[in-house]
Amino acid sequence: MISFEEAIQIHELLILKFGGSAGLRDPETLKSALARPYQTLMEKFAILARVEAKEGKETEVLEFLKSALPLAVGEPGTIRWYALQMGPSTFGIFDTFETEDDRQAHLNGPIAAALMANAFTLLANDPIIEMIDLLAIK
Repeated sequence: MISFEEAIQIHELLILKFGGSAGLRDPETLKSALARPYQTLMEKFAILARVEAKEGKETEVLEFLKSALPLAVGEPGTIRWYALQMGPSTFGIFDTFETEDDRQAHLNGPIAAALMANAFTLLANDPIIEMIDLLAIK
């Protein structure tokens, strides 16, 4: 495995050779990417959250969901996180977890808190939250 420090050194050498901006925008994302090939996580649990935007709020809901990606990246127990658009005003979030504790941590985390804080303004009704047990994954 390439260490974080080695990756930074390689990055700096490539900048010297080919040019580009110095520095690293998101160290945690790099660490996550470096560890990914060695992870043996087994996704067993998921959440499907469906939301319906109020009329005229579709773009705001779309942008809100897209803006939640960095929060999901910062959740070590969230293995996969998807923001979805299922229709003109119907949106969703689907995420997967290894343990029930990870799923509960996500439900009590910043994305859920932000969604509920904005629900009255953006959503036509309460989100539909479904707990899913994953049976098979490819």
